[in-house]
Amino acid sequence: MTALTLSTSSAAALRADAVVIGVAKGPKGPRIAPGAESVDSAFDGKLAATLETLGASGAEGEVTKLPAPAGVKAAVVVAVGLGEAPEGAAGYDAEALRKAAGVAARTLSGAKKAAFALPATGAAEVEAVGTGALLGAYAFTAYQSKAGAKVPLAEVAITGAKPRDKAHKAAAERAAAVGAEVNRARDLINTPANDLDPKAFAAAVQSAAKEFGLKVEVLDEKALAKGGFGGILGVGRGSATPPRLVRLAYTHAKATRTLAFVGKGITYDSGGISLKPAGHNETMKCDMSGAAAVFAAIVATAKLGLEVNVTGWLALAENMPGGNATRPGDVLTMYSGKTVEVLNTDAEGRLVLGDALARASEESPDAIVDVATLTGAMVLALGDERFGIMSNNDGFRTAVHTAALAEGEDSWPMPLPPALRKTFDSPTADIANMGVRMGGGLIAGLFLKEFVGEGITWAHLDIAGPAFNEGGPAGYTPKGGTGTAVRTLVRLARQAADGDLL
Repeated sequence: MTALTLSTSSAAALRADAVVIGVAKGPKGPRIAPGAESVDSAFDGKLAATLETLGASGAEGEVTKLPAPAGVKAAVVVAVGLGEAPEGAAGYDAEALRKAAGVAARTLSGAKKAAFALPATGAAEVEAVGTGALLGAYAFTAYQSKAGAKVPLAEVAITGAKPRDKAHKAAAERAAAVGAEVNRARDLINTPANDLDPKAFAAAVQSAAKEFGLKVEVLDEKALAKGGFGGILGVGRGSATPPRLVRLAYTHAKATRTLAFVGKGITYDSGGISLKPAGHNETMKCDMSGAAAVFAAIVATAKLGLEVNVTGWLALAENMPGGNATRPGDVLTMYSGKTVEVLNTDAEGRLVLGDALARASEESPDAIVDVATLTGAMVLALGDERFGIMSNNDGFRTAVHTAALAEGEDSWPMPLPPALRKTFDSPTADIANMGVRMGGGLIAGLFLKEFVGEGITWAHLDIAGPAFNEGGPAGYTPKGGTGTAVRTLVRLARQAADGDLL
């Protein structure tokens, strides 16, 4: 795991394998960003001109390496693009700093220590640089031989920071906690389904709960049957590995607010009897990304000791077309007592979430947020890089959207049109699990709304697009599992603790 430290040393004076500086696009060529003054001095004030000669422009994601001159204790200078230079006294955007730090950390894979001399004079900038660097340093190597494994950057040292300053120290602690937990979620998402079934996932939660003093309860298939969790059981019936419902709770003695996070945890989704077509199965180990985000966010909340109560509900199942699998046309009785006609077994996420939402509602939290890789329709609507947000409360939907954007997690508020509700009426049961084809992501949200307790504020995050990156790495985002929504959930917990959310 990559270490994060704060250093009062100048960029040139810190002993490291490399020093990272920022370069922005200026009106007359590349511009050296604040924080790298001592390095520029070692180049006799000609660092910008040297970089321009080497083809650097300061564009976002651009990396230029050059040997360090005398006067710089690091061997290499790594100049990373920040995009357009801010005008006047405006500082650099937090997301630009995260992305630049992430690119640099990934570029320095294998190095022992790097000095990050990006613009970071305030606590917010320190947190942005630290978070971006830790996320960019991520590598999933569990199944690679040691000879071919990518070794992450061992230490990130942010120069010009103030280790004794309370705000800077707290910012670094947040970056370390959130960075580690996003990477925990990524590890879970990247783990193959043959090693991460519902039982194994539940065991991982139990282990973390013991380590961080969290309360955990695991309902196995017998307890689920006794409790009447027909949605979770119905989805898991076709698998040789039975489902689980995990309740994970963090409490604080001074808390006045309680949040419930609910995560879809389909450890592998074949589509069930409504089998997915060829080419759509290969990445379906990622269908538990919502549960991974909920799990990681609660551990991060515990690490930070936030004054809020947070309960996580992980609805874990494997959706397989076994001989005992739920068939299209079957009717399931959900935990709430509502009956659902299953028209498509590949619309399984809403079934497990329906049970978990109903159970979470019984504890009357101040708000519920569910996270799920729920619909391909949301990917068609919003693309691969942003998630949709739906809610039964417009103000809360806006608050979640604002929190996500502040953390650099692109999102977009989506409606819950009442007119679409009647499209999943069923002549056989109370409702069906499918409605009209158009607006499928909105229909899924309306379905989930049916299981939220009366009067409880609720939001639904459909993270189907950004949860798994099938392309190349960019910024601090790796190929594979991204851990999206963890940062948004932790920020919501922070705001609830500060009395700024509800």
